[in-house]
Amino acid sequence: MVLVTALIWSAPAMALPSFEQVRTDWRSADVVVLDRHGDTVGRVRDDFRARRGDWVALADTSPALRTAIVLSEDRRFYAHSGVDWQGVAAAAWANLWNTRTRGASTLTMQLAGLLDEDLRRPGAPGQGRSFTQKLGQAAGAAALERSWSKDQILEAYLNLVPFRGELVGLSAMSQVLFGKYPEGLNARESALAVALVRAPNAKAAQVASRACGILREMRLPRECDGLEGFAQLALLRTGPVAQRAAAAMPSAASPQLAPHLARRLVIEARSQLAVGVPMPARITSTLDARLQRAAATSLDRHLRELAGRNVEDGAVVVIDNASGDVLAYVGSSGTLSGAAQVDHAAAPRQAGSTLKPFLYEQALEEKRLTAASLLDDRPVNLPVGGGLYVPQNYDHRYAGWVSLRAALAASLNVPAVRTLVMVTPHRFHKRLVALGLPLTEAGDYYGFSLALGSADVSLLALTNAYRALANGGRYAPPRLREGAAAAPMTAVMQPGASYVIADILSDRHARARTFGLDSPLTTRFWTAVKTGTSKDMRDNWCIGWSQHYTVGVWVGNASGASMHEVSGVSGAAPVWHDIMEALHRTRASQAPAMPAGVQRVTLSFDDGLEPARDEVFLAGTAIRRISVSAPAARPTAPVIANPADGTVFALDPDMPPAAQRVWFHAEGVAGQTARTVSWRMDGKPLGRGGEVAWLPWPGRHQVELLDASGKVVDRIGIEVRGASVRAPVPAAKR
Repeated sequence: MVLVTALIWSAPAMALPSFEQVRTDWRSADVVVLDRHGDTVGRVRDDFRARRGDWVALADTSPALRTAIVLSEDRRFYAHSGVDWQGVAAAAWANLWNTRTRGASTLTMQLAGLLDEDLRRPGAPGQGRSFTQKLGQAAGAAALERSWSKDQILEAYLNLVPFRGELVGLSAMSQVLFGKYPEGLNARESALAVALVRAPNAKAAQVASRACGILREMRLPRECDGLEGFAQLALLRTGPVAQRAAAAMPSAASPQLAPHLARRLVIEARSQLAVGVPMPARITSTLDARLQRAAATSLDRHLRELAGRNVEDGAVVVIDNASGDVLAYVGSSGTLSGAAQVDHAAAPRQAGSTLKPFLYEQALEEKRLTAASLLDDRPVNLPVGGGLYVPQNYDHRYAGWVSLRAALAASLNVPAVRTLVMVTPHRFHKRLVALGLPLTEAGDYYGFSLALGSADVSLLALTNAYRALANGGRYAPPRLREGAAAAPMTAVMQPGASYVIADILSDRHARARTFGLDSPLTTRFWTAVKTGTSKDMRDNWCIGWSQHYTVGVWVGNASGASMHEVSGVSGAAPVWHDIMEALHRTRASQAPAMPAGVQRVTLSFDDGLEPARDEVFLAGTAIRRISVSAPAARPTAPVIANPADGTVFALDPDMPPAAQRVWFHAEGVAGQTARTVSWRMDGKPLGRGGEVAWLPWPGRHQVELLDASGKVVDRIGIEVRGASVRAPVPAAKR
């Protein structure tokens, strides 16, 4: 023994690192994504050789765990100088008489083995260390004890020791097995963890038996009750299925605020690195963790309120107008969603009415229209290849002549389509692409439906396009990573036309026709906002801006299933309102200053078409009075105005029946006449009045309009294609 001691202490100093070097060189298996203030908002697995968490300081370790590891592995840890000679003597005596006893390897010796590749156990099962390795461990332990403190040795050991499977270190073990941080481990959990150190791959019964022995040494025998079942549950979390889930899902101990953005940033960073260059351990995003949490909470709360309307997914994006920094990026509704891993902030969805502001801005910029121009909101049939395009308003009602201000604020569809006829789909498509909306097809592919948002866009791209309106028509890509160079702004839209659009979208009186005066679109401070609902209620949006921020919200279903009577104002708008209020709790928002080339004049309308108001015009386009010329002779007898003869309707069996009703409108009816005309469908009574609704049925149908005497005064043929509309499924009885 004296000879061995002399060999150990006379051995040349081993090339063991310092404690500071070990801690500095430690790399988590995850890339940690931080917010702009240094708070963690996400983690993305980057190293799949082993699962390692963050380095855990000894002060942040459970006292129960520290007690358990010393009692189990090295009860004289604080007394020896690296080698426990009493333990060595006991082990030698036991080997001589072939009895079992506690091993002689100390925590310091084990740490030396973890730090030096040559001192680790050979890979062959059941094969122990050689005498040379044991001697090297002892020499390494002596060297560590001379330069490291006991607390440093214990801290490094707990962070480097393998526990089970791919779990290395205290942080990964505690979060995967027990769903908590190391500081929260209780005595039972600590005993189970320490029991894994000697036999990482043992069965649950063996682990529980050893853990029970540790608990008895801790004088906590009652904690042994039910320990085997508890061990089985914990160890199940290290199985292959659980590990695949853990690679994609945050643990209960480490909920992720922005998992989708974190994944996006890591993918982008990896694509920019040369082969062989390691990923950075930290990536700092532009997010604000407090705002991110508030946005996610608001989305969760409002989606729960809509639970009975077949809606489970949503996303939120908040962008700083000046810098382009993305301050919040909520990619999904989390646990409410059946597709929580889908990044809905980046996924393409149908834009609905959210593209209308850009269409009207272009018409203003090209001086085809002014905010006071009258547009015809009556049914229109536009010839397209193979048939007619017949746009309809959301509520299937029509207002007649309306100003551009009223048409945009109330989100009327027919005036938007008439405007696109002037601008042309091709020119409008070019404008949308210049605003960063990656439309996958040419303008002619979308046709006139582009005015109503038939193109797919992402929430991030759409919100940033609205930011261009907030910046007077200047566009720049958003910024997601702190420190990344900000792209210069490019003038895409005219400042004056952008100002007029902002003035319209901030006018709550103009949108009262559709949304009322008191809705989630109304704020205490200046904002401009637009909602949108895509075909068949599959998506709804609310995008708007204040002086400082642009906020976008999308609500829908990852599956593409239709929502039940959920519009932009009832689905996405409440979330938008909450976030805007949070952003401006202590910060004012003022209306933008009127740019050069814009003037405000008093405008009046003849015949009470719209109330008099102060209107904004681009220079050279202002007018003070609007009158409507005498209308062309209207039909003296009732006629069917809509739909047109030969119209073809396509049914969607997944849509609620009420959302697919076909409306028939008559002209030449007023007053008493409107109440006396009647309708027939295939010879059977359909209803009375100037307009009636019909629940469509597949096939060819003949629709007739009859006057008060029962005489057929007009007749059209229509066709309905697709499966029949399904009746609502009754709720199951409980």
